[in-house]
Amino acid sequence: MKTEVSTAANFISRLLKTTGLLSEEQLQHFSYSLEKSLGEHYKHHWFPNAPCRGSAYRCIRINENHKMDPVIGEAAGTIGLTREQLFTLLPSELTMWVDPYEVSYRIGEDGSICVLYESEPSNNRASSGSCKGELRVGMGRSKKPKSFTTIRISSS
Repeated sequence: MKTEVSTAANFISRLLKTTGLLSEEQLQHFSYSLEKSLGEHYKHHWFPNAPCRGSAYRCIRINENHKMDPVIGEAAGTIGLTREQLFTLLPSELTMWVDPYEVSYRIGEDGSICVLYESEPSNNRASSGSCKGELRVGMGRSKKPKSFTTIRISSS
């Protein structure tokens, strides 16, 4: 879980860094606080043997109706940012899925899903495929829709 949570926290911190309005110290403190809070928040909702179980609980959302995942708002508060300020610094529509073995995000309701982190389970008991793939099948889509694009992002 540590790798997935760290990947999510670092990604949101990098989004904030692109604004150029926060110091490196503020960004590091935000990232640390968010990572710690997400780890605590997901502690009883992390199922490596069933990665999609609890996925909705672990989904981080920010939307244009000024709704934000409270864990992000709390981390922002530790560096003196209000929720209103955070809304101006982050994309107006952001969805991030933090699941065992995969962290992915989408900017905009119709945006492409981009994979930030992906790994294979160390045992064969975990379900194969991603939660987003299972969601598509569950919605009656056996294939990716034509407008669906997955982008793999490497941190190297």
